[in-house]
Amino acid sequence: MANKSKEDLKKELSSESYYVTQENGTERPFTGQFWDHFENGTYKCICCGETLFQSDTKFDAGCGWPSFFIPFDSACINEFEDNSFGMTRTEVKCSKCDAHLGHVFNDGPQPSGLRYCINSVSLDFEQNQ
Repeated sequence: MANKSKEDLKKELSSESYYVTQENGTERPFTGQFWDHFENGTYKCICCGETLFQSDTKFDAGCGWPSFFIPFDSACINEFEDNSFGMTRTEVKCSKCDAHLGHVFNDGPQPSGLRYCINSVSLDFEQNQ
């Protein structure tokens, strides 16, 4: 499937999902539909449907955003240095469509020690049958 145009995404996504995924925004903590969601299934990119995370890698980091300790596959996430807001962080984007997802930090649980802090509005969820 070809990547959707910005115009198509603007029509299909909520204004907040568009702002976060296409304009590198951030949803407010403790407001997204997945921050305290722990059903068994797969989290996918809301823009292109790429599989990003499995529910068995999700944990409660207490930060108010969905947090995962490892992506579904290392090839599904691209990482970039982000120096916005006077700090250095690592931004994560969908490798298939370049949608902004959130950031990754080195304060997660084992086995990875990572915390992929992801905006709920950048995700879709498919429950396991």
